[in-house]
Amino acid sequence: MTGSFLYLLGWLTELIFASWLLSEGSEHLSERWGGRFVGRTLLSVATTLPEIAIVVAAAKTGSYNIAIGSALGSNLFMMTLGLAVMIIIATTRLSKAPQKFIYVHEFKMDKILLVITAVIAAITFVNGYDVTEGILFAGLFVAYLCLAFKEMKKDKQDLLKTELHVDQEEKKSKKHFSRAMILFVVGTIGIFLGAEPFVESLQGYASDVGISVAILAVIISPIAGEMPEKISMIFLARKGSKGVSIALANVLGSKIVNNTLLLSVAILAVMAYKGFFAKIPGTPLLEDQMILVTVITIVALMPMFRNKLDLRSGILLLLLYAIGIGIQFVLPHS
Repeated sequence: MTGSFLYLLGWLTELIFASWLLSEGSEHLSERWGGRFVGRTLLSVATTLPEIAIVVAAAKTGSYNIAIGSALGSNLFMMTLGLAVMIIIATTRLSKAPQKFIYVHEFKMDKILLVITAVIAAITFVNGYDVTEGILFAGLFVAYLCLAFKEMKKDKQDLLKTELHVDQEEKKSKKHFSRAMILFVVGTIGIFLGAEPFVESLQGYASDVGISVAILAVIISPIAGEMPEKISMIFLARKGSKGVSIALANVLGSKIVNNTLLLSVAILAVMAYKGFFAKIPGTPLLEDQMILVTVITIVALMPMFRNKLDLRSGILLLLLYAIGIGIQFVLPHS
């Protein structure tokens, strides 16, 4: 037991350090490209890389429940527990600069696209996923990137209207960009390499201490799988309004990435290993999970359409997480 605990502690330490590097790099990169763009794209893809690797490996062995369940589990837990933790940190003394309200009116595009992609993913799964859905999800991901880039360019043009800001922007870019890119890349590599061993070590330790299979499947494994994203989000949420903006963009952006890029990768991986006309069939287990995750995603987004979040919103999301956990225990897991 001692050996498995030390192994777990070692990989957790590696993930914390890699997540810190990722958060530091993201903060400095936002000086050039804006917090929302960095959180939506670079950070979202970076924190999704371990899941992409897991999905490809699962598709190779025909483990379709794992391939699709990875995306579904991520969305369920990050839209409830993950978002709740971020809000609670940002609105309490856990933050270096607590805010009474987190204003989310700038994330209108993300909120709408998250609902659209979640509903499309659920509806198209009725007949299973094949090459048609693979192309559809890839197209939605590219569209999201284009919209994010267009919005970033507009924001940057608005900010660069004065010569003073231009001078400040150039100085900041020259001073921080290279260092920020190094931190971001090293942090991404660290998370990619450490995520899977950490999940495996946590599962091994849980088995050693006698934690039930149900608890392991419903609670521990999903939390462990999302640990890199949670840790980097916590670091960002503690930095104040700028960090919170990046963290929120990461939460929403990474879930859109899961509904588009991750599903597309899963389908294309199945086609690569099983043949062009192979498909991911719908199963009662996955259909139940798809419905549950889609409903919880929409409910979790409802407070955001008021365009501000507060401590009460975080507590309500914690309650939604508890409800999701309860339903998970009711649903079959075989």
